[in-house]
Amino acid sequence: MKIVGVTACPTGIAHTYMAQESLEKECRKRGYEVKIETQGSIGIENELEQNEIDAADLVILGISISIEGEERFENKPIYNANVGECVSNPAKVVNEALKLVQ
Repeated sequence: MKIVGVTACPTGIAHTYMAQESLEKECRKRGYEVKIETQGSIGIENELEQNEIDAADLVILGISISIEGEERFENKPIYNANVGECVSNPAKVVNEALKLVQ
């Protein structure tokens, strides 16, 4: 399973990066390939390449604000989660997201 995603919060500081870390840790624990882009206060980091998006089975958007480039994912199953939920309960977010591809 290959999962890509984006995390972003209103202030673009703590929760953006905590959500990225939580989702990546949960996915790796399950043996999935994962890459999460952050759109924080200092801009886009860990930017997803189009070939990574194309190869992905699933997209998780852990966002509480509008993000740049959301149209990149239009042909993929997308699970939208609140950034806070990604931080506090990444297992639930991943489980719910997986329902889109099972």
